[in-house]
Amino acid sequence: MPDGSAATVTHGVAQDAFVVRVGGAVDHESAFRLEEALSLAHRAGPERTVVDLSETDFADSSILHVLLEAQRAHRACGTFMVVCGPFGDIVRRLFDVTGTEGFFVLADSVGAALELPDPATGR
Repeated sequence: MPDGSAATVTHGVAQDAFVVRVGGAVDHESAFRLEEALSLAHRAGPERTVVDLSETDFADSSILHVLLEAQRAHRACGTFMVVCGPFGDIVRRLFDVTGTEGFFVLADSVGAALELPDPATGR
């Protein structure tokens, strides 16, 4: 694992949304934790899933793969997924370098993610 704190992934409910909080360094050895939480969110069937990366110190392509797969699964069943920060430099650079920023709905904070209207429903 890269320098930084161990990966943590927690989840809960806020304003009828399933919120997944990711902290520390997420790499190929720890990305499964995020994958499990996002799979649980998908199965729980909320109208919205929020992925909070504000405490993520390090992220490699493993986290990106998990987020892309989760986004596809959420879209397929009509669930709105928002990825939020504020993003650290490493996370921001990962989206920029891979050109995947436009694939996600991004927000500056959990609060902003909870308030964003779903483009599909307007709610």
